Amino acid sequence: MVDPVSLGAIGAVLGAVGSGMANEAGKWAWESAGGLVRRIAGGEVTAPTTPGQLDDVARLVHERVQRDPQLAQAWAQFAAGVRAPGTGSGPHRPCLPTAPHFFTDRQKALKALDKEATRAFAGRPRLVLLHGPEGIGTSTLAIHWGWRQTARFPDGQLYADLRARAPEAVLGSLLRGLGVPDEEVPPAAADRAELLRRCLADRRLLLVLDHARSAAQLRPLLTSAPGVFTIVVARQPLTGLDALRIPVGPLARRDAVRLLTDLVGKPAISAARAALPAVLDRCAGSPYALRAAAPRLAAPTEPPAGPDGDPVRAAAEDSYRLLTPVAARLYRLAALRDWPALDPAAAARAADLDEGEAARHLEELAEALLLERTDSGRYRYRPAVRAHAEHTAAALDGIAACSAAVSRVVAGYRDLAVGAARAALPESWRVPAAESPVSFPDRGTAVAALAAEAPGLVEAVHAAEDFRDWATVVLLCQALWPLQLKAGHHDVLLPALRAGARTADEHFPGTRTAGALHAQLAHTLTELRRWDEAEPEALAAARDEQTAGHVRGHASAVEFLGLLRLRQWRFEEAYACFEEAYGILDGIGPDDEGAADLPRARALLERHRGRALRGLGRREEAVQRLERALRFFRDTTEAYNTARTLTDLAETHLAGDDADRARPLIDEALAALARENAEYQVAWLRVLRERCVMAD
Repeated sequence: MVDPVSLGAIGAVLGAVGSGMANEAGKWAWESAGGLVRRIAGGEVTAPTTPGQLDDVARLVHERVQRDPQLAQAWAQFAAGVRAPGTGSGPHRPCLPTAPHFFTDRQKALKALDKEATRAFAGRPRLVLLHGPEGIGTSTLAIHWGWRQTARFPDGQLYADLRARAPEAVLGSLLRGLGVPDEEVPPAAADRAELLRRCLADRRLLLVLDHARSAAQLRPLLTSAPGVFTIVVARQPLTGLDALRIPVGPLARRDAVRLLTDLVGKPAISAARAALPAVLDRCAGSPYALRAAAPRLAAPTEPPAGPDGDPVRAAAEDSYRLLTPVAARLYRLAALRDWPALDPAAAARAADLDEGEAARHLEELAEALLLERTDSGRYRYRPAVRAHAEHTAAALDGIAACSAAVSRVVAGYRDLAVGAARAALPESWRVPAAESPVSFPDRGTAVAALAAEAPGLVEAVHAAEDFRDWATVVLLCQALWPLQLKAGHHDVLLPALRAGARTADEHFPGTRTAGALHAQLAHTLTELRRWDEAEPEALAAARDEQTAGHVRGHASAVEFLGLLRLRQWRFEEAYACFEEAYGILDGIGPDDEGAADLPRARALLERHRGRALRGLGRREEAVQRLERALRFFRDTTEAYNTARTLTDLAETHLAGDDADRARPLIDEALAALARENAEYQVAWLRVLRERCVMAD
């Protein structure tokens, strides 16, 4: 049994609490850890943000608890309730994407994969790099081999597409693929990488990392676990990646004919015998080009043009020439930005069509292999195909038509975001007041729509910035607030929020808009544990709100700075921020904007002041503040905030070894959360309840 006050155990508990801050219960536990560390150390200890700092805090705690049995008992009780993220997730067996029915040749590469997968581990990770030009079939080869080897990997086959995705987002998708719930996926990239390594440590699993661009991109995704076999797929050898390299080249001519025969049948091959040599020359052994050419063999068409240096681009041109005019126009105009995924609504806006017609043409393009279908039922371009479509649009449609197409798509995303934001948080003054033709039946549906469209919304922000449409940039970013607040997605939204804050500083300085965008960016950076970056954004939010004369926004920004200080375990400064925010609110008169919100805003500040006082060890004062807040939330029947305040009170009493006063508060909080779908908060309350039992 591990000694809970050993140095290694203390460091593990601090690491687990820090990486578990993706949900409210995790944030409560982190704050509680800060107060306990301060109590053990006898003074302020700044929250660790790096592995080295965490080790320093662990050594400090270890040194003190070894000398004081009472402190050792307090730490052991706290540690007993800490669970590392992902440890409670049930069995989950991930699968690869669907493999194509027809597969030809690649025997040499398949044997090399077999050999690497079966060699003795001997401390050397099993890692392969499949590399070859676009359309040559590297991804298909990896997936085909994986499906042949399902028995070898009883814990599943995990797949990630690395195209245009930040490492944080890829790590998140891998963890979810392993069955880790959203609420347990750590916010920070380093914590996600560590959790992934722990989840893979004792599994026998295939990991396929597709469309890799660099060794640096791969580094946080790789593991040395002996039971994991990793296949990296890239267009070219990656410098700095220590892996077995397996090049994938063009199909031999006989294998190209065999693939075409499988796809269209012998009669069609016989009928196209005269044109077949030219088709094979133009496809140059590319499986993608051969699959795209297959439907044309069965139809009487003009022979393809002469050889082209890029068989994928040549195949795209050949397929494009057979499209109907409307489908061809959609193909060109929807490719003008690298939209993460096209749906009929976005495609319709690009081509100025109705959605039903756009849906039909998207299917036409997918059948011609000019688009790929995604797992979500949407569509995307291959990079070389999109480059062909974009080049063709510039030549045929002209600058004005291309700009109008992108602007229509951006406007559609803007209307959706604003409509969803207003439906998700109708009472929030942070939500844009702009009108939108898009509506939603309830809050949940609105938040779900924002989450589903998050990558597209981020690309829309970048498009608006490129078009110098500053008003749309900030409006789109402000509409992301409900998604940040209710569903997270901070790793996805961060680039857009940076663009919004940058735009606000350059074009709307000293305005409420600038204050709001800096506050949103500060919020996301805080949730990602980038506290040093969050602090100047919170200060900028307070500055701009004060300059704009927006008293409520100014108080909110200072309050947020205090919440950041709580995360940093800087409890004295946090309390000072909450005091300042309380004073700022006094500047709102009875007829001023925000007057109706004052009682609730003050109750929240009372709760926050109580939390800061608890961290400072001033428990009796903390109890007084928290009880004032509790009276307000009980009277207004806010179940969630009532439960949060009850939890704060219970923790304060437990910190003073008063389990008798804590227990009824925990029971009341559990009852208040019974209908709130707050399983992680409930789990934390049960941990506190167990601590009460242990104290008896």
